[in-house]
Amino acid sequence: MFRQVIPQMIKNSRTIKNIQTSTDIDANMKLEKSINQVTLLGRVGGEAQKKGSNEHPVVIFSLATHNNYKYMNGDIVQRTDWHKICVFKPNLRENVYTYLKKGQRVLVSGKISYGEYKDEEGVTKSSTAVIADDVIFFHHNN
Repeated sequence: MFRQVIPQMIKNSRTIKNIQTSTDIDANMKLEKSINQVTLLGRVGGEAQKKGSNEHPVVIFSLATHNNYKYMNGDIVQRTDWHKICVFKPNLRENVYTYLKKGQRVLVSGKISYGEYKDEEGVTKSSTAVIADDVIFFHHNN
């Protein structure tokens, strides 16, 4: 019986030693912390749309933010930037789809995502979106 057990133990100890070695290599790697965070306060550009599939649903809406500039001659100009907002979190996604209205003021916090897609002609296009972690609705009294 020992003749069978001892060779098996030796074989298993080599496997365990290999596992420990690969774990030690991973532990010695330096992992660097990075931050991808964005906060936007603006107005909704249109009604939220459901996209994606049943397995990977997403709600998308556009958000306008403004920058005001004053020229040397005193003229004030407002520049509008449009942001594509994608909501994947299930409860947040449903609330945004149900309650978000065009023109509503909202605060969006999340992260920027860059990607590529092919259009109908097969041309590769770049895409930038904000993946929302939170959407805060602001209501005003009429």
